[in-house]
Amino acid sequence: MHKIIRPLTLALLVLAASACQDQLDEFNPSGATAEAVFTTPEGFETAINGAYTYNRIIYGKESGYALLEMGTDIWTSGATNDGTAASNTRPQPPLMNYQALNTDNVWVKNNLWTPCYAGINLVNQALKYINTAGLASTRRASAEAELRFMRAWYYYHLVESFGPVPLRLEPTEGVVTTATRAPVTEVYAQIVADVEFAVANLPVTLATYPAPATATDYGRITRPAAEAFAAKAYLSSGQYQRAAHFARRVTTAYSGQGIRLLANYADLWTMGNQRNSEVLWAVNYSTNLTFNAGSHTGHQWFLMKYDDQPGLVRDVANGLPGVRYMPTRFLLDLYNEQNDARYLGSFKQAWLANSATNIPRWSQAEVNQNAALAPLLNQPKFAVGDTAVFTTKRSIDNFQQLYTRRYRYKVYDIDDLYNADGSLKGERRYYPSLRKFDDPTRATATTTESSRDAFMLRLGDIVLIGAEAQVRLGRTDSAAYYVNLVRTRAALPGRTAAMQVTPAQMSLDFVLDERARELAGEQVRWLDLKRTGKLVERVRQHNPDAKASIQDFHARRPIPQSDIDAVTNKGEFQQNPGY
Repeated sequence: MHKIIRPLTLALLVLAASACQDQLDEFNPSGATAEAVFTTPEGFETAINGAYTYNRIIYGKESGYALLEMGTDIWTSGATNDGTAASNTRPQPPLMNYQALNTDNVWVKNNLWTPCYAGINLVNQALKYINTAGLASTRRASAEAELRFMRAWYYYHLVESFGPVPLRLEPTEGVVTTATRAPVTEVYAQIVADVEFAVANLPVTLATYPAPATATDYGRITRPAAEAFAAKAYLSSGQYQRAAHFARRVTTAYSGQGIRLLANYADLWTMGNQRNSEVLWAVNYSTNLTFNAGSHTGHQWFLMKYDDQPGLVRDVANGLPGVRYMPTRFLLDLYNEQNDARYLGSFKQAWLANSATNIPRWSQAEVNQNAALAPLLNQPKFAVGDTAVFTTKRSIDNFQQLYTRRYRYKVYDIDDLYNADGSLKGERRYYPSLRKFDDPTRATATTTESSRDAFMLRLGDIVLIGAEAQVRLGRTDSAAYYVNLVRTRAALPGRTAAMQVTPAQMSLDFVLDERARELAGEQVRWLDLKRTGKLVERVRQHNPDAKASIQDFHARRPIPQSDIDAVTNKGEFQQNPGY
């Protein structure tokens, strides 16, 4: 699904604002033209499939996590990522410190601006030929609906990230040297027109696609997914009643088609259960990694440095430690793990010994500290399969006493990592690690790519979109209803009553906290904070690395400077303020 012949595709994509250069050489090795490809049903389907592929540049990728999760209130820098060019030897600082967010940021350009416009141009090219493609009457409307959905999806990412942007509804053919930025309201008017068309013309299930639908169609847009995106688009554009309408539809109307919250939150992240009743739309990465044009890599970035700890060596089961992103104290404190299954469903805190060769022994120094340990002198502290390292969000009093008398394994508690105000004490290697994207099916311990799908829309997200819309409308009782749907699912056995919330608790901040508990790491957090106007406030309150550098203008990303430089009407196409 979604494979495309890239030499042909790139020959068709001569972008406007994102590809204007002083000199542009086009090369089409296949010799194919748009007219030749898009005027056959088979060729037209490659264009539709190709429109999906640009999500692979954003979702499940390190750059996508940096752009859509980092620099928020819930993530800070791990040991291999401090967000400054001076101490980070990687090619591009990953946007943890807002000083690194400048007009030459290659991730903003190459992993957000350019792929979104590439996807839009391909959609526009296909729509130009849709009436001459020879599509069957049973396919014509749904084909247009898929394309218009994808155009709306990419414009949503652009307008939320950059504010006013060039709005193009016709294909860019040849070099264009001028560009203008359409107002946000105009861009959103087109987004909602496209998504409303998609809602009206997409099938409810894949089984109703022509051809007929097969397992390879997983990853295509359906009506429930389009309605889920409609809820987000309307919410972000301030049309709260329409947002509430579509959130309610997605939450209640499709249980007969098998769309429902999973009973167990942790089951969302099991590799063998990726295609489940809660996933509305995902990037479908193949188990044959050569087909993926860059697979899911999220399993690395949130993982602590476990493989230098006693009793542990790097292996497939524990993962490839990228040590890029660690949770803020604020995020960890949001969870009440006595009631809420989402903490252990999201984070790994215990690491089991997997190597007998480096299991430590009790030492004479430890015996000198505690005579009761004398019989254990020179004996192994633990065996393979026992806990070797424990990271915890709890505060453990009198740590040294507990370590020598009770714990045989190494412990990193909340007080080892953070000060009371959330600032880091200096230890950025060992911490509770997000486990949502783990992949124990990778071929080797050093394999960087994963076949895990990247969820882009799931039901738990849309339930909380409904809650936010109801808060905006002043309907706190309805907001509490939506929040309690996800909290009931998240309750540990016997703790359902303790997880319930009341209308009096409902506020925009409460919903944002709940979205953090439910959706941490799922590439929605930056958009959540931007949409609610809480980005600067919350980063300054809760992010120790970014609070000093974030400014009000950072609620918009910088337009890539290369594109500003390329246009001839610079007076009309200007940079976002502050950059």
